[in-house]
Amino acid sequence: MSKRLSRSRGARGAALLAVAGLALTGLAACSSADDGGSDAPAESVGPDGVDDGTTLTMWTRAPLERQAKALVEAYNASHENQVELEIIPNDDMEGKVGAAATNDELPDLLAGDVVRLPYWVANGLFTDLTENIDGLDYADDITRGHVDAGTDPDGAKHTLPFVTDISVMVWNKALYAEAGLDPEKGPTTLAEFQEQAEAVQALNKPGVSGTYYGGNCGGCLVFTWFPTIWASGEEVLSEDGTESLLASDTAQALYDTYAALNDAGAVGAGSKEETGATWTAPFSNGEVGVMQYPNTAVYAAKEAGIDVGVTGIPGVDGGQSTFLGGDAMGVSKDSEHVAQAWNFLAWMMSDETQLEVVAKNGEVPGRNSLLDNEYAQQDPLALTMNKLAEDGRTPVAEYFSEAFNASGSPWVTLFRNATFDKTGTVEEDNDAITAVLSQ
Repeated sequence: MSKRLSRSRGARGAALLAVAGLALTGLAACSSADDGGSDAPAESVGPDGVDDGTTLTMWTRAPLERQAKALVEAYNASHENQVELEIIPNDDMEGKVGAAATNDELPDLLAGDVVRLPYWVANGLFTDLTENIDGLDYADDITRGHVDAGTDPDGAKHTLPFVTDISVMVWNKALYAEAGLDPEKGPTTLAEFQEQAEAVQALNKPGVSGTYYGGNCGGCLVFTWFPTIWASGEEVLSEDGTESLLASDTAQALYDTYAALNDAGAVGAGSKEETGATWTAPFSNGEVGVMQYPNTAVYAAKEAGIDVGVTGIPGVDGGQSTFLGGDAMGVSKDSEHVAQAWNFLAWMMSDETQLEVVAKNGEVPGRNSLLDNEYAQQDPLALTMNKLAEDGRTPVAEYFSEAFNASGSPWVTLFRNATFDKTGTVEEDNDAITAVLSQ
């Protein structure tokens, strides 16, 4: 069996990295004429791969520790192969992967944030799994965002859904009732969101704010603000991911809404400095009326005693959308156990695993036909979130992280200027995002 590595963009990625400066990313391009890679079609390892007692290594980032452990423990208990899981602090992931890629020391199974996957794929970090993925009986049923994030411009597929995270609108039903709002009805337009946040603020309860946002967290606002633009029928990026479209009238309406909420004192203290580390805590502590939120944090709020309402994130004048985020997983370029690693991935995507491990654990399945399942039926919140995931969106751009998620990115500059400082520089700031995307 040979393993097929997608290297079609490796040389270009290497050149771009040299220009950008390797120290900024910790990644070196991993393709060369003598690195063992091949553009020849891969031989299929079979639909189920190989389970022969091989020890496999896996890396995932710390925010997904609970989900990763559930999958690995279930796999190890039922297979001859055994997976050794390493949990990596979120802030250390990029550097560790970069160093390992340079030294050909990546693990067999590598998971990464869907918005970072295009960059990793472009630099040859993954084995091409196109034949294996397309060979699955349910290939067309797999959530597309996580597959698309790991698909290169030539159509080669490298990844499958590992953990699905979606963005939702949540509200505190108890605070809504106190404010004279319908506790069963969240906002259906951007204006309703503002009105409901201001109504909660008007309670003047100590420590309680109308809303909260990650005012210094690019990833937080990619995840929760892009859906408003999608729900309004517009795009955030050009089709090829090299141009930012975030100076539109719809985007401006979004910024203006938060600027008005800031002016009204309806945004929680600390929002301007929020880097994402404590972004979800105020709502879970009962201190926020309504905000956009990750579905993976909803149950923590519920367990903390919050009566949570959940809906999709509305557009300016209606509609709903969600950011289909989380992490995708593939087999790294350095794995010497591709067939065995595929055995884990194929098992992970199977009906039984998606239902009895993923759905049973309160997570969103990575298969569309399994979103409405027996576990979700028992939990109205899960059912609502699962149905939203079916139409989720995932933007794809090679330099997405540098343009949006990185500390001090041009996206962070844009929304801070637009909502806190009201500089009127949205057009210029949007051009700065495009400059990074198109490098």
